[in-house]
Amino acid sequence: MTNFDIKQPEIKDPQEIERLSLETIMQEAKSYSGFANFDAQQQMVVQRMIHTTTCFEQIIDNIVFSNNVAEKIINLIQDEAKIITDTNMIKSGLSKIYTDKFNNKVICYVSEPDIKSEAIEQGITRTAAAVKKALKENKNTPVILACGNAPTFLYAAIESLIIDNHDLSDVAMISMPVGFINVVESKEYTLEFLEQKKVCGITLKGRYGGSPLVVSALHALYKLI
Repeated sequence: MTNFDIKQPEIKDPQEIERLSLETIMQEAKSYSGFANFDAQQQMVVQRMIHTTTCFEQIIDNIVFSNNVAEKIINLIQDEAKIITDTNMIKSGLSKIYTDKFNNKVICYVSEPDIKSEAIEQGITRTAAAVKKALKENKNTPVILACGNAPTFLYAAIESLIIDNHDLSDVAMISMPVGFINVVESKEYTLEFLEQKKVCGITLKGRYGGSPLVVSALHALYKLI
């Protein structure tokens, strides 16, 4: 039986690991021409998203920030905005240290029994039914719509915002669903909505996305406060 040498990582301190990781990301990111187009706040959001995924091109080349979106979302957070999500993964992933501090209730109804029956009755996805319910309950409340999985969330959210005459000045969208069906189209549709209705948002174009990216983007914004 051959001997196996047990090794330890060269760097063990978690804070040092994070510091060096973020420093490495910033150095590498600067080699991508698009990174220079982001302002300091946007660079921090991109940095955190890369930290979560190690993906540079997919994020730098595809992320779209609307004007003053970081400042807008920070203001919404401080105004005790509700965070309406399409997955319980986002709800679980968001740090309660942050959400409790700013009284940001995180809402995801997708697993509720009444949502399943409502979705079947209407012939829509549970995600669509869930976001419609959440927006109806929070019509006169600042909201951040955070989508990391299901593009039907974006279509249903936009429909509800328009039909129910929500105050769009109290709304921001983080749109990063992942997949193959309706995904690219949903993001282009969202960008059109954001531009025409002057709504703030962060959108990751293309097929790439995911709940961890939404969480990392929101955590970066919390850290900017």
